[in-house]
Amino acid sequence: MANPLYDALFGQHLENDGAFLHLAGDKTLSYKAFLGLAAQYAGLLGDIGLKPGDRVAVQVAKSPQALAVYAACVQAGVIFLPLNTAYTADEVAYFVKDSGARIVIGDDGKHAELQPIAAACNARLETLNADGSGSFSRKSAAFPTTFETVARDPGDLAAFLYTSGTTGRSKGAMLSQDNLLSNARVLEKEWRFTASDVLLHALPIFHTHGLFVATNVTLLSGSQMIFLPKFDLDAVIANLPRATTMMGVPTFYTRLLGDARFTQSLAAHMRLFVSGSAPLLAETHVQFEDRTGHRILERYGMTETNMNTSNPYEGERRAGTVGFPLPGVELKITDSATGATLPQGEIGEIEVRGANVFQGYWQMPEKTAEELRPDGFFITGDLGQIDADGYVSIVGRNKDLIISGGYNIYPKEIELLLDEQDGVLESAVVGVPHPDFGESVIGVLVPHPDQQLDLDHIKECVGRSLARFKQPQKLVVLPELPRNTMGKVQKKALREEFASAFS
Repeated sequence: MANPLYDALFGQHLENDGAFLHLAGDKTLSYKAFLGLAAQYAGLLGDIGLKPGDRVAVQVAKSPQALAVYAACVQAGVIFLPLNTAYTADEVAYFVKDSGARIVIGDDGKHAELQPIAAACNARLETLNADGSGSFSRKSAAFPTTFETVARDPGDLAAFLYTSGTTGRSKGAMLSQDNLLSNARVLEKEWRFTASDVLLHALPIFHTHGLFVATNVTLLSGSQMIFLPKFDLDAVIANLPRATTMMGVPTFYTRLLGDARFTQSLAAHMRLFVSGSAPLLAETHVQFEDRTGHRILERYGMTETNMNTSNPYEGERRAGTVGFPLPGVELKITDSATGATLPQGEIGEIEVRGANVFQGYWQMPEKTAEELRPDGFFITGDLGQIDADGYVSIVGRNKDLIISGGYNIYPKEIELLLDEQDGVLESAVVGVPHPDFGESVIGVLVPHPDQQLDLDHIKECVGRSLARFKQPQKLVVLPELPRNTMGKVQKKALREEFASAFS
């Protein structure tokens, strides 16, 4: 019986004795062994009594076993709900209760925290540790390494991913089998993945990037992964000679550039470097190409849509842009107030439509209706523009738009200018309350190591390039910008920190 996602990603490899995961200590896990483990996990899920459509909440460290839980959920027809390992007990309690998860799988070290959460939500608690031990592994060992795959349709739900909740309580984005599979097929083709590729995987697997982009594309193409528990600079440099491709966030690449061991010869055999989840500085693009001869491919996606755009594999990978809409994805720039499509070149809200777009927010019909139009276009909340050549640029989040004295101010324009100033490594621009203008602009600067910033000189340079209403009224220096686990700058934290700057 058909299960499109399982059949395409996993089922094709049931008799494949070739390598799938390369692990620490020169250990290798074959596709066949991995899928045998996943089948045992699926057997346990079925024995527990989970039915198709039930939710499995998973907060565990990255490991082959953790990845096998994902495969088991797909095979058993249940909905996979990965949770950030940094979430607190209170946050996990919300996700478990909101999703109605039937089972929670967590680390033994958090058993005392998770037990009352599971009990309060009438959910079963099992454990799975970074080394593969735990009650879930122990109990699953009694089940056979084969499992009769549960039939599912393309429109059936495969996963929930909860958004960060920066503008309210977190929302569970419902992703169908076709949402995930259609996007993986497009990326495999656009990025030229084949069975001869070896992907250096140092991303977390509770997020779209590491799970539904990196892992799904690897599975679909039958390639291999060097599966690192996390980004460790020494481990990445040591393993690069065995890889052909790498997917990362901007901090991966800036850290590599900061190490003298990362040379052109070390990266000479690599086929592709991909970056996403946060904007990549134009300076990083230039430095990376100068150092290695490779131009990083930047793309744009989000929890609700998987990947929307990509710079071309063949052709100009233009710094400061996220390329073109992927095949099958429609993208337009609209007026946030009216929804009308704006002329090319104007800044507005990015809306996308395609098979990659999610099914809505779990148990939030009103929020779904606000952000998912009847015609299928999803209002992303990102501000962007399309240039004369069709390249898409992200200007910022709609919620980050600053309105000062009635004027719209786009932080990205100011950040690009600040980033060019002597001694500035990176910057972030936010709006905070102002008694006269409603909001005013603050520029937060991070200096290059061992450099002092001349703030007066920076203000003078900015003053020559920006209209007065756009100029930061205050510049502050921090050792680093607050970021989430995927490297995105947390502007909400900056707005809170400097909320009283003009009071």
